Amino acid sequence: MRFRDALLAILVAAIWGFNFVAIRAGLDDMPPLLLVVLRFVIAALPVVWFPRPAVPWPRMLALGSTLFIGQFALLFTGMTLGMPPGLASVTQTTQAFFTVLIAAVVLRERPTVRQGLGILIAFLGLATIATTVGTGGVTAAGLAFAVGGALSWGAGNVLLRGVGKVDPLALMVWLSLIPPAPMLGLAWVLDGPAALLHALAATTWLGYAAVLYIALVSTLVGYAIWGLLLRRYTAITVAPFGLLVPIFGAVSAAVVYGERFGPRRLAGMVLILSGLAVVALPMRRH
Repeated sequence: MRFRDALLAILVAAIWGFNFVAIRAGLDDMPPLLLVVLRFVIAALPVVWFPRPAVPWPRMLALGSTLFIGQFALLFTGMTLGMPPGLASVTQTTQAFFTVLIAAVVLRERPTVRQGLGILIAFLGLATIATTVGTGGVTAAGLAFAVGGALSWGAGNVLLRGVGKVDPLALMVWLSLIPPAPMLGLAWVLDGPAALLHALAATTWLGYAAVLYIALVSTLVGYAIWGLLLRRYTAITVAPFGLLVPIFGAVSAAVVYGERFGPRRLAGMVLILSGLAVVALPMRRH
């Protein structure tokens, strides 16, 4: 990969890592489902400039329900219930392992020994983090919802396998049309119209800046650059840069929110990232 493109890949990892800090800022001002609604309303605005990808609507709805509704409704709720942003960025990497496991069940794809080892290492890390529930702002509910978001993401990844070659940015924009209506309806029922209107009126400029970052920078700019890199290079060349996302997420959370992890939590994070490296990094051939 050319040096300039490597810098672009690192930039995307930094954008996506800092996204967890932005999510935390948005959740400080508004309920999680309202944040999901606003994110995807804004992310869907460029739809008039993109032709609809040649993907059947049933698969589009399934993708929108898993990649966007399930992933972010659960993640945002988990962060509200007790999941700090730095640790949240690490838990979301488990989507790679859920993808392998779901593909094994649904598509009958047999995991390799290497994938099995990586999954085992990662889930040992997740179990280690689970032993710290009740300390440092982490609750059992927060961890469960965050991992549930990663599970939904993994299901969406398996569904993505069947879409063929489409423009990833166009697909993300069109999929952004799916979450707003059902998420607004659910928020209306769970939070009530008065609470939603109060949140919209009371949200600070920082909260709305966080929404714009999540929708425009993280979703549109991030996927635009990532899609460009995937058109220039093979997936196995680009994908390992995703290992940097939780690192940027943890560092950003430590700098902005003063998040501290402690030895057991750090050990769990290292195990998860090590498992991801075993699965994702290319093997050298001699």
